[in-house]
Amino acid sequence: MLQAVCRSRTPVVRLLSPRAAVQVETVRGRKSRTDPKAKSKAGRIKTPPPVDPVEMVVLKERYTEYSLIMRALRMQFKEEMLRKRYEEETGSLAEERAKQEADEHRSLMAWNDAENLRLRKIRELRVQKETEAAEQKKTEEAILRQQELEDYIKEKEREILQLQEEAKNFITLENLDQRIEEALDNPKNYNFAIDKEGRKVKRTVLQ
Repeated sequence: MLQAVCRSRTPVVRLLSPRAAVQVETVRGRKSRTDPKAKSKAGRIKTPPPVDPVEMVVLKERYTEYSLIMRALRMQFKEEMLRKRYEEETGSLAEERAKQEADEHRSLMAWNDAENLRLRKIRELRVQKETEAAEQKKTEEAILRQQELEDYIKEKEREILQLQEEAKNFITLENLDQRIEEALDNPKNYNFAIDKEGRKVKRTVLQ
């Protein structure tokens, strides 16, 4: 104890004084970058310590061995980490993920089948309606063509009947003399005028 007190640079009185008050001791600060070199070190030349060649060879060998060991440890830790990650991905987590994917695929396939069935029913209903509409249109067109054909036939029959009635008054070689005599006996004058209402207002006297 006395040896420690004697070796200390702090006065003994200060060490043995009661600690009622705070002891403040001045501390020398560090030099800044802009401070000049101390006068005692003005002519000092820094020389590196001498290196023993044998020691340098030993240090290089040990550093090389240290680098190899550290590289091996890093590779080992990395390999263990990758193996652990691979086991997690291909182990229970992979099985769980595969199960989830299978369930999701099954649900999606079920939804796809239901959607295909719904669209198939809609498509069949649409095709049925289109087929019925086409059949109805075809029937209406056939009825319209049949009606047009019947109207055409009736029109031609009426024209034939009218032509047959008119053929009774045709002038032929057999009744030519008779028609000439009738025309002479019943002269007709078409030289007359009509008013706006279509009434005959003037007729010329036959000569």
